[in-house]
This record gives sequence, structure tokens and C-alpha cells, in this order.
Amino acid sequence: MSKPHSSRSTRWPAPVRALANRNFQIYFAGQGISTLGKWVQQVALAWLAYHLTGSAILLGLITFLSLAPQLLIGPLAGAWIDRHDKRRLLIGVQTVLITQSLTLTVMTQFSWIDGTSIACMALLLGLLNAVETPLRQSLIGTFVDDPADLPNALVLNAMLINAARFVGPPLAGTLIAMTSEAGCFLLTAFAYLALMFGLIKVRATASPKASGSTSQVFREGLAYLWHTVSVRQLMISVIMVNLLASCYASLLPILAKTVYAGDARILGWLWGAAGAGAFVATLALAFNGTLSRLRYFMEGGALVCGLALLGVFLAANLPMALTGLVLLGFGITLSNVSTNMQLQSSAPGALRGRVVAFYIAMRFGFEAVGGMLAGLVAARFGAPATLGIAGGILLLYLMVSIGGRLRARRSKT
Repeated sequence: MSKPHSSRSTRWPAPVRALANRNFQIYFAGQGISTLGKWVQQVALAWLAYHLTGSAILLGLITFLSLAPQLLIGPLAGAWIDRHDKRRLLIGVQTVLITQSLTLTVMTQFSWIDGTSIACMALLLGLLNAVETPLRQSLIGTFVDDPADLPNALVLNAMLINAARFVGPPLAGTLIAMTSEAGCFLLTAFAYLALMFGLIKVRATASPKASGSTSQVFREGLAYLWHTVSVRQLMISVIMVNLLASCYASLLPILAKTVYAGDARILGWLWGAAGAGAFVATLALAFNGTLSRLRYFMEGGALVCGLALLGVFLAANLPMALTGLVLLGFGITLSNVSTNMQLQSSAPGALRGRVVAFYIAMRFGFEAVGGMLAGLVAARFGAPATLGIAGGILLLYLMVSIGGRLRARRSKT
């Protein structure tokens, strides 16, 4: 079966060879629309919160609540989904996400929403994402016939997400200005439908299910991560990059409204700038992301993050800040996606759901912690200074980490 697929995929350019798989084509189309809707909703929710309350702490809280469940329950969710039919579970989660977006639409349209209800909806979204994200990531391997196409499928999936991240925020800013936040939430509900229909249409081979209780399956995955030194090192890098660099997202409404005296459109530009850099990073990985180079991409991306955070802190005007955010989006994505590619390419198939869940827990969970801390620091020192502090700490960590690894290598020789 793999031989016919291999000959078929060779007719596609190497950077997009995973699209030779029909199931991946269907998923790719549905996921593109769904992710665009997610970004529209994220920007609209953040703008609505800051517009209603003007609170930097609430912005940090929203980021924390929408991402923290992935740190707290994501690993357990990974063990649970490895014991079930992942495609059916994901269809069910998409149904609940549609309901959540429609509820936001009604509450916003009739002015039934305030800071407390926004926080509650952010928490619900975080709980759903704690299950949906590892489910979706671990299913990608079932949409390609040849395991050799999996790294390319992961890069294309990341490229899709970051293209939506580039287009979605400016689209959200325009929609808010033309209609309202409620219109953005309604658009998101229809976007989720696209992925749900795609999942119904695909005919992928079911992935193997793990045996044993959820707690046993969880402990098995945790043992693999802890005792595999290379995997443990990758997880530490994920924690540091997302704790310190990804915190910028919770501060963008403050930069847009307070620092640059703008409206929702300026917020869309700021978010879109980071998305543009992220998209370029996925292109770089698609064309050059061989497994042997991924370690260098991961560390190089983290270095760019630290420098970009300092650049946004020192930016004297909006164009300079946009440039810094392009570099920041580039660095975060280069580091995170190259890490994900290393983890999934080396993980045994039966453990992939748990490995992905732990990665996502570290990725988004520590972004949540960083966002909450950034909101608290920004309330006292301002958003630009907060980014400068985060950049300095990240660069210090990289100096210690890379220096220690080089010393260890010299001692072996």
C-alpha cells in the first residue's frame, strides 16, 4: 500500500507532498476554514473584554482561562483519547464548539455579557480546546498513508494555522468595525461546521487504541517522556519559549488602544503581523525542515523571540512594533513547530496521542501562565516594559542552556 502512495506523492512538490493523500486534502480544507474562525473569535473576545472593562488583568485572566486547562487536564485528555475512536470524539467536540460560539453570539448581540461571563466563556473554550487540540493533532497521522509524509503533514497543518493567524485578526478587526463582535462569533460557528463536515467525509484507518485504564495509560505516557532524555529537553524548551515569548498575545489590546491610540483595526494589524511572521516560519520549515536541522531551528527560533521582545519594548512607533511582532511570530512558530515535528516523528504510534497532549499542555499551558503573569506585570509597569523583561529573561535562559550543552559536548571529547 505504501508503494503506490509513494509514487503518487512524488508527483507533488516536496513541500506539499502530504496533499497527495485524499483524506488529508479534505481535512486540510476544513481545518483551514475552522482555524480562520478561531482567530476571528479570539480577537473579538479580547477586544470585547478590553472595550467593556479596560482591564489589563482581565486580558491576562482570559488568556489564562482559555489556555490553562490544556496544562491541567491536557495530559489526562491525551491518555483518554488514546483509548477511544479519535475521529468520532473530534466530531462531538466540534459540535460543542459550535454551540459555544452561538451562545457568545446571542449574549453579545443582546448585551447580556460582562467581564464575568466573558471569563466563563473563555474557561469553557479552554476546556474544549484541551480535548480538541490533541485530538486533532494526533489524528493527522491517520490522514496520510505513508509515515514518511507525517512531518510534511504537520508542517502544512502549522502553515494553515499561521496563514489563518495572518488573515484572521485583520478580518476580525474589519468585521468589528463594520458590524460587531457578535458577527465575529457567528462567523466562527459556521467555520467550525466546515471541519466537522470534513471529518464526517474522511475515510481514514482508525488509529490503534491503548489498552488499560486511563490512569495506567497516562502513567505509561509520562514514563516515556521522563525517561527519554531528548524528549525531556524538548519539553523544557517549549515551556520557556511559551512562558516568556507567547505572553505578548494577552498584551496586544493594550498596545493597540493605549500605546498606539488605535481601535480594533490596529489590534488586527498587530495580531496579523505576528501571524505573518509565523506563516513565513512554516514556509521555512516546509522547504528546509529536515529532521537533522530541527534542533537548530528550535534554538534559533527561541533566540529570535528574545531579540524581538526587546525590539517591541524599544519600538518608537507602530511600524517598528509591527516589525518586531513579525519577528516574534516567526521565532515562536519556528521553535514550537520544529519541536512538535521532532516529538511526533520519534514517538511510537500507540503513544502519539499522549505525546501530543503533553506537548500541547506545555505549549498552551505555559502560554496561559505567561499571559496571566504578563497581565499582572503590565498593570504595574505597562505592556512594553513587560515584553522587555520577558525578552531579557529568555535570552539569559538561552545563554545558560546552550552554554551548558556546549560544555557537556566538549567534556565528552
